[in-house]
Amino acid sequence: MAEALTGEAILAATEEVLRRYGPAKATVVDVAKALGVSHGSVYRHFATKAALREAVTRRWLDAVHEVMTPRFDQGLTAAETLRNWLQQLFDKKRRGHTEDPELFATFQVLVKESNAIPEYHIGHMVGFVARIISAGVETQEFVTDDVDRTAQAVWDATEKFHHPAHAQEWADPHVQDAFDAVVSLIIAGLRYNRVPSAAGDA
Repeated sequence: MAEALTGEAILAATEEVLRRYGPAKATVVDVAKALGVSHGSVYRHFATKAALREAVTRRWLDAVHEVMTPRFDQGLTAAETLRNWLQQLFDKKRRGHTEDPELFATFQVLVKESNAIPEYHIGHMVGFVARIISAGVETQEFVTDDVDRTAQAVWDATEKFHHPAHAQEWADPHVQDAFDAVVSLIIAGLRYNRVPSAAGDA
């Protein structure tokens, strides 16, 4: 007896089809063929092609979120944790762009197809930064009046090192020096400066 078709199996097959054909040519029929089922069977799990593509994008991003969840059990300071987390993110983006450029480009297309997906991903990532900053505030290593707003500022300040629009710049031989300088400036600011509250401080 054949195994029941699951949503997870469909998503895994969809990722492989997207890798093989690219987002412009991949179809639900291609996914169904890869699974040996009718395209109607796929539509019973995902009502539309757009829903399927959004689901596979979320699956891919959830894997990124799992890897990027910050750890606080390594005996590091908040500054070291933040630096390591930002470095891990930068390294992951660079590897994706250089080692599997087709898949990297494919998922950049998919992320842009849904208004909800970028917000979903950035919400997770800024949330991780906020958790690190909050830990630093608790130990009085960092100072800020608004953890969430500060986390967003850190994300924005490091955009060059994680946003795909800057991918071509990551091959610059001096990019690591630039990264180190920006992160050092951020950490210095978190240690010694106060970020104005949303209401606006004098």
